Amino acid sequence: MSASDRPTRRPGRGAAPKDGPRASLSQLLPYIFEHRGVVALIVVLSIVGAVTTLAQPLLVGQVIARVQAEEPLGLLIWAIVALVVGASVISGYQHYLLQRTGTAVVYSSRRRLIARILHLPIREFDARRTGDLVSRVGTDTTLLYAVLTQGLADSVGNALLFVGAILAMAFIDPLLLLAIAGVIGISVVGVVLLSGRIRKATQQQQEKVGELASGVERAIGSIRTVRAAGATERETDAVTAVATDVYGIGVRIAKVSALVVPIAGIALQVSLLVVLGLGGYRVASGAISVASLVTFVMFLFLLVAPLGSFFGAITSVNQALGALGRIQEVLDLPTETADDDAIATSVQSSRPASDLTGPIETLDDLLATRDAPAIEFRDVRFAYPAAVVRARRDAEAEAARTLADVHADAVEVGGSDGDVLRGVSFSVPRGARVALVGPSGAGKSTTLALIERFYDPDAGAVLLDGTDVRRIDRARLRAQLGYVEQDAPTLAGTLAENLRLAAPLADDAECERVLRAVNLGDVLERSPLGLEAPVGEAGVMLSGGERQRLAIARALLAAPPILLLDESTSSLDGVNEQRMREAIDAVATGRTLVLIAHRLSTVVDSDLIVVLDKGRVVGQGTHEELLATTPLYRELARHQLLV
Repeated sequence: MSASDRPTRRPGRGAAPKDGPRASLSQLLPYIFEHRGVVALIVVLSIVGAVTTLAQPLLVGQVIARVQAEEPLGLLIWAIVALVVGASVISGYQHYLLQRTGTAVVYSSRRRLIARILHLPIREFDARRTGDLVSRVGTDTTLLYAVLTQGLADSVGNALLFVGAILAMAFIDPLLLLAIAGVIGISVVGVVLLSGRIRKATQQQQEKVGELASGVERAIGSIRTVRAAGATERETDAVTAVATDVYGIGVRIAKVSALVVPIAGIALQVSLLVVLGLGGYRVASGAISVASLVTFVMFLFLLVAPLGSFFGAITSVNQALGALGRIQEVLDLPTETADDDAIATSVQSSRPASDLTGPIETLDDLLATRDAPAIEFRDVRFAYPAAVVRARRDAEAEAARTLADVHADAVEVGGSDGDVLRGVSFSVPRGARVALVGPSGAGKSTTLALIERFYDPDAGAVLLDGTDVRRIDRARLRAQLGYVEQDAPTLAGTLAENLRLAAPLADDAECERVLRAVNLGDVLERSPLGLEAPVGEAGVMLSGGERQRLAIARALLAAPPILLLDESTSSLDGVNEQRMREAIDAVATGRTLVLIAHRLSTVVDSDLIVVLDKGRVVGQGTHEELLATTPLYRELARHQLLV
């Protein structure tokens, strides 16, 4: 796309909402219930462990009573040893299951999130920060791990242990239990109140972590430009400032969490002092025995584990809910095809109404109207969504901060009415070569984006072989289109992996043939690995022209019926441009070709040239016709400024 009409966002800024939705516990439970079999086993082990633990103080009390009565201990000692060993083995296996299940929860959440992100509409990527989306997959999902590993899954066993200990203490001495009940109740209320602050702070922290990831990604991705512009220190300061914000929020979370930890300890110590003081008095008065007091104290200590687990569970769950809100925000977004059925029923196609029974299913249906133009725009109006426009404004504001962004791409937001395209109409005959030209911001790249259905028009219709593209399944539509962006990315990997992105079944011979066709034979010979030679991150091991030629080779290898080329020769020198034109001409034989070009040599031999200006078609015809009839084209041709 041209720099002026491509919806572009800067990685370090974006229009992602600052206050995402707060997740509820009901949204968290499905992640756990997905592993309900293992969770059920963990619960059973937790219950068995609680029973074995509750039995220990009772047996110890029996031992003390028998010693006082000078009676033989029998198998009591061995029974206690067996309970201790059994409880330890159960705890170890339960810990393993918790860790494994926690890892599985993170994996399943990442799998869902990745699948959703890669199927989001293009407008979401234009309006959001890449690093923030990556952070949701990596950092946010990790917090779900703590939900299982810090007490939630074994809460049933801990609840049983807590209730059992309370009942046993009530049976031993209700007065002692009543004395410590107030202390325990106050501690629980305090933790619950603090947990709300933890959830809010965690959500803020995760948002800042996403912003930090975006800033780092932006700086690294533009490191050569940053260095050349002398902006290294400014970029470092900007990213460090976000890292400082993350640190500050982390300190706040640590302070609140630090209050939770001593609450349990203080509650235990106060309770123990109360029990020893009041219990000692009751032993001296003969109300209870020494064995009963020791048993009561042991049950008091048994309350520490479930209370600690409860406090930990509250903290971890609230942290997880803060992150889950950000995860759920993405999972709740509609996918690219989610609204296609609704669109299909409302679109007015050029076909008879009796044919509008549902989406097009087959290629035969698609090509049913052979006398229709290959592509047709009918009074198309389009404006980018407000979120994309906000992203552009953020990018412009950031551009003022560093020289590295002076040449940043911007999204075309249109004029006073906001439209990028304003009633655009033209036809592309089947098998023709059509060029779109016009000044920067005219809407050329947006036109190709509408053909690809990256966006749908706000009014009017884009037709492919007489059928509104909104009636065609996106996958089937794009299978008929070969699209090369102006800044077509090179994927990290090998030459073969880049070529086979759109043609996974192509063999090595076909790949080599298309590379040589676009004058990339020397790249093949540059490395003994040939097609398996790595191209580096974002194609850093290739020149700009080589990356552009590789993108074109990728489209040519798929050999679709229609080729859409967005300034595909802008980075090529004269020799390579000529070779590229020859390759495109050879492949374009019998195919429809729509190209955006800025060089007169690429435009003059087109069957049709469409001149766009400020979102409107101001001229159509051949090169000679437009020179005679269209002042704008004549001016552009005179200065070779067909951009």
